[in-house]
Amino acid sequence: MRASLAQDGCAVLKGFLTPLGVRAIAAEADGVAGRGHRSFNRTNPYFTTDDPSLPADHPRRRFFERSNCFIAADNFAKHGPLRIVHDSSGFDRFIQACLQEPDGRFFRYADPLADVIVNMATEGNGFPWHFDTNNFTVTLAIQNAQEGGAFEYAPNIRSDSENFEEVSRVLEDRSDRVTVLHLEPGDLQLFKGRYSLHRVAPLRGATPRYVAIFSYVEQPDMVGSPERTRQLYGRVLPVHLERAGLRGDRLID
Repeated sequence: MRASLAQDGCAVLKGFLTPLGVRAIAAEADGVAGRGHRSFNRTNPYFTTDDPSLPADHPRRRFFERSNCFIAADNFAKHGPLRIVHDSSGFDRFIQACLQEPDGRFFRYADPLADVIVNMATEGNGFPWHFDTNNFTVTLAIQNAQEGGAFEYAPNIRSDSENFEEVSRVLEDRSDRVTVLHLEPGDLQLFKGRYSLHRVAPLRGATPRYVAIFSYVEQPDMVGSPERTRQLYGRVLPVHLERAGLRGDRLID
């Protein structure tokens, strides 16, 4: 896992969850799927609003259709199967050991809507190219669609700089840095999505795709921005307004 993360910021542990665990979380997701926030809009890779002061072909002005559904963290019971995995003894330490992060730079995402969620996608849905707000994302594949839904990423596009030139190449299908990854139910993926541009390809068939997402960051008490939280979950809580703009880096989102 460490070697894969060092190479391109992405690592997969096949069969991390047992088939019984996969079925239990899939059933839990089915039970709360109706509470997911479905959105159909246009977003750029940074989830920011348009900036007319920039050139028309600038990545911040490149908007794509987004159709997806996120089931927020507060829909999952404290002692339900998803939270049991998240809160299992040793789980956080295992993730931290894989990422080789010191104690002072590894924290659970403090966002009460987004620390552990399920992304649900149905036929035609996909998630266009974007960067993550949180530094580290841990995903657990729960259920695949009948077709499509591959995870595609361009590793380490940005770190201290935005690297708009390479972002533009990815958006225009001119980049040779894109990797296509096919995950199976039960696979655990660690991904440094704040630095790697990535997307989920559109799906086909009647079966929804479920992916559980566990999020970790480098600073305590970090939550999503109000703008992005509204886009993803359809609502914000007081904590999002109180902590807006308190990130430690200077990246756009």
